[in-house]
Amino acid sequence: MSIDELAWGEAGLLPVVIQDADTGAVLTLAYADREALARTLSEKTTWLYSRSRRALWKKGETSGHVQDVVGVRYDCDADALLYRVRPHGPAWHTGANSCFSGELLASENIPAAGDGAFAAAMTHLQTTIASRRGAAPETSYTAKLLHEGVDRIAKKIGEEATEVVIAAKNADPAELTWEVADLLYHTLVLLAWRDLPLDAVGTELLRRAK
Repeated sequence: MSIDELAWGEAGLLPVVIQDADTGAVLTLAYADREALARTLSEKTTWLYSRSRRALWKKGETSGHVQDVVGVRYDCDADALLYRVRPHGPAWHTGANSCFSGELLASENIPAAGDGAFAAAMTHLQTTIASRRGAAPETSYTAKLLHEGVDRIAKKIGEEATEVVIAAKNADPAELTWEVADLLYHTLVLLAWRDLPLDAVGTELLRRAK
């Protein structure tokens, strides 16, 4: 997809989520116009558009806290962007690593790696995917995939498998983690579409282990 094919709003802007490529932490939410995105892609550093100043700005131009951009993605509707960055210093002008410091709802405890996080995630995903069955396609990405059927889901699995291979060759642990998570998610959607429980896969893996 080209820059011009993205779903630019009436103001010619797209929201940009900026994420630490190594930790996965969300650093800030900003906006970009076509020129800011073009500069980001060509210079591999964060360029954005300030709605208050109505001007382009380069992250770290004054503070020195630049961000090396290692990946740029767009969402399924092509109306939002994700910059994956390696920051050189705090992301926010206050000196905080992330501008998301306020809290309206306390986060639930998420198991750390080695503390059952994978099993908890698989259980949660199974439940979530099952709840989307029969829902209107426009209500969620999962519902849309289930509505479109095996050809669309299988195509996504093929795309995500390729991304896993690329991430593995790039030797980037954070990127590989992200892409494997995408592949697992789409695989679970396929199992749900075929009414095949995840336990069936577990049974087969245990049979092979013996």
